Amino acid sequence: MNTITLIEKLNQEKQLEAEEWVFLIENRDQPTAEYLCSLAQRIRQQRFGNRIYTRGLIEFTNYCKNNCYYCGIRRDNQKAERYRLTQEQILECCRLGYELGFRTFVLQGGEDGFFDDARMEEIVRTIRRAYADCAITLSLGERSYESYQRLFAAGADRYLLRHETADEVHYGKLHPPELSAANRKQCLYNLKKIGYQTGTGFMVGAPGQTAECLAADLDFIRQLNPQMVGIGPFVPHHDTPFANQAGGTLELTLYLLALLRVMLPDVLLPATTALGTIDPKGRELGILAGANVVMPNLSPVSVRKKYELYDNKICTGDEAAECRQCLARRMESIGCQLTVERGDYQGGNCDV
Repeated sequence: MNTITLIEKLNQEKQLEAEEWVFLIENRDQPTAEYLCSLAQRIRQQRFGNRIYTRGLIEFTNYCKNNCYYCGIRRDNQKAERYRLTQEQILECCRLGYELGFRTFVLQGGEDGFFDDARMEEIVRTIRRAYADCAITLSLGERSYESYQRLFAAGADRYLLRHETADEVHYGKLHPPELSAANRKQCLYNLKKIGYQTGTGFMVGAPGQTAECLAADLDFIRQLNPQMVGIGPFVPHHDTPFANQAGGTLELTLYLLALLRVMLPDVLLPATTALGTIDPKGRELGILAGANVVMPNLSPVSVRKKYELYDNKICTGDEAAECRQCLARRMESIGCQLTVERGDYQGGNCDV
């Protein structure tokens, strides 16, 4: 085996065996990474041109019933300053976002029981009535099949739910016993069955992660065949059990982004805020590794610092217009353009 041959096999067959994934991850070097990123960028350009899709992120609650060991808004973090946006505040974020050209709104929050099905249905219906031409994406964590179905019927189009790690033993190292990898995965299959454009993903460099864990992640994503995949480096938070753990690296995150683009040519693949947090040019480098989505923040400035999943998160003091203008300039600097299109998943195959 050699890395270039395996990359070519992945490009042709869109899958690898577990031991091949492990070899490709453990034996990566700079020439391999450069070859891979060049291929991933060609695939992105062939499928999407230089268009980079924008999603307006609205972080509407930082209450969470869960106690995940890596997360700054975990239930037991007594130092977190909790907040919930009202329906009126959420709609004001949408109004401002629409004026700025956003045609996708991403409602993201912790698993907050206050936002039950009835309350979320009303929010989704109201946004759908006001912005019929926009996509509504939810990222609310694990819910029942019936709950997902009700929110889909109310007008939600997409749902983001990172599986975090496909390896059950590793999952147990990152989460308390009441949470399971099996239930997380079932939620994702439920979302696809209902008809959502479904997104998953994982942390890169999470404590205890091995090449075998990453191989399991990539194979799970291949089997699920989601429309979106969000990966980003693990960044420690100072008020969690993982405060002193090493963070994920830019290098490995970019390598995995490029592998995902080659495996799933049509996938919507964000260059995440976490990438921009660990490197000033992280999001641009993510685009050059095959990503094609950015997610500026539409949340009110007054709450942005409170939605602190990890330390040193960027753009917490910027107004929404500043975030969008900054990202537009950054994308233009690498020959790309932000687009106001919804950017629905198109599907299909692409061999380069």
